[in-house]
Amino acid sequence: MSARKRIGVLTGGGDAPGLNAVLRAVVRTAGDSAENVEIIGVLDGFAGLLEGRFRHLGAPDVRELIRMGGTVLGTTNRDNPFACRSEHGPVDRSTDCLENARKAGLEALIVIGGDGTLRIASELGKLGLDVVGVPKTIDNDLASTDYTFGFWTAIGVATEALDRLRDTAESHHRVMVLEVMGRTAGWIALHAGVAGAADVILIPEIPYDPESVARTVVRCQGRGRASSLIVVAEGATSKGGEMSVHAVDPTTGVVRLGGAGQRVVRELEALTRCDVRATVLGHLQRGGSPVAFDRILATQFGEAAARLAIAGRCGRMVRLADGRIEDVDLDEAVREIKLVDPASPLVRTARSLGIAFGDE
Repeated sequence: MSARKRIGVLTGGGDAPGLNAVLRAVVRTAGDSAENVEIIGVLDGFAGLLEGRFRHLGAPDVRELIRMGGTVLGTTNRDNPFACRSEHGPVDRSTDCLENARKAGLEALIVIGGDGTLRIASELGKLGLDVVGVPKTIDNDLASTDYTFGFWTAIGVATEALDRLRDTAESHHRVMVLEVMGRTAGWIALHAGVAGAADVILIPEIPYDPESVARTVVRCQGRGRASSLIVVAEGATSKGGEMSVHAVDPTTGVVRLGGAGQRVVRELEALTRCDVRATVLGHLQRGGSPVAFDRILATQFGEAAARLAIAGRCGRMVRLADGRIEDVDLDEAVREIKLVDPASPLVRTARSLGIAFGDE
């Protein structure tokens, strides 16, 4: 029997529905391979690679994973090997990652994450670690792939929330504001707003005028309606305004957004006589069982990534392009962020249905 090939797999950044489905597909594909392959899970993202914490992943470990949210390997978005925290400031410990991967006998590492995680993977690849990327972001803002898994599950959660808020809004004659994820890209807000028949959608790509939003709310009341629904991405800003920041990490400088919904509440209360309330979905968008589309996409990504790693075709990222699973150069894949085009067909459809974006 040939020597056993060891391939690592790591989940980084925020969790997303479908991560476990990727892990399941990686393990099952390795088991079905003609090669003698063992899959080694890296615990807690790059923190586990820095500290040498691994676990074997076999078929029994992944049997039920396709329906489970989260990630059984754990994840973190706070550990960048090139800028680790220390009392003296950021420290580059990337060589520790390479050394621990070598000690574990890893011939390749499959990295599942968003643009930040995959940029780190790309840099480690330049140092000699063979990596394969799998795109994961709730925001669906990676330009190199049509969709990322977890996105459609998040849209479903946000749409259901809008449906529920409509009942309360109509019962209490209120304006209900729903804040969803979307730091720089408003894909979730746009899709959920159209699916949930919102009256106003506020996204980072289209700065809004509070007075325009207020006029839309008043116009709804003039049509005999005593309630309105507004969906706002966490990174949305008013014209000339700034994003609502909840906190800034003093060590890394990472900004945590929060408060966009409450800002809209304050603006509307100052401009109208309406009773306005905000709901923040937050991490509810990340958890829970993935919808069928996300399970299938995650499974296809995992299978394709495993085959790339087994074949030694590293420095690549799997993607969905025009309905086909392909792979692309990892550096190229993380070069651009995908933003909502204000002139896109879905935005035009929303406007034609009477949904406002606060720029009218």
